Amino acid sequence: MAPSSPTRGAASSSATLADAASWYCAIVILALILIGSIRGNSLADEPHDYDHVMRPGNQLLNRRPCDEIYVVGEGETLHTISDKCGDPFIVERNPHIHDPDDVFPGLVIKIITPSTPRKLLR
Repeated sequence: MAPSSPTRGAASSSATLADAASWYCAIVILALILIGSIRGNSLADEPHDYDHVMRPGNQLLNRRPCDEIYVVGEGETLHTISDKCGDPFIVERNPHIHDPDDVFPGLVIKIITPSTPRKLLR
């Protein structure tokens, strides 16, 4: 039998090294996924005082009553949104609203509040 050439030994060594590196990467990725899921579950189990922030139409996160883009929440009407945001022209600015009485939760509307900077036309 002929002795193996130096290139075969180097190829075999680099293949073994690559195989070990890929297993190492797979184990690290698996560990990160497990840590992330455990951390996510522990955060979901804790009671939060800010759950109401994620509800549509509720803009408490920004500490402003209304943003330029507003998502209608449960039980809201255009009249209550207009009073809350100070924009009496909601229907005029939202051509997709054909019937002011047909407003539903999740509807996205554009609102211009007095605090929203307006572009000057020159």
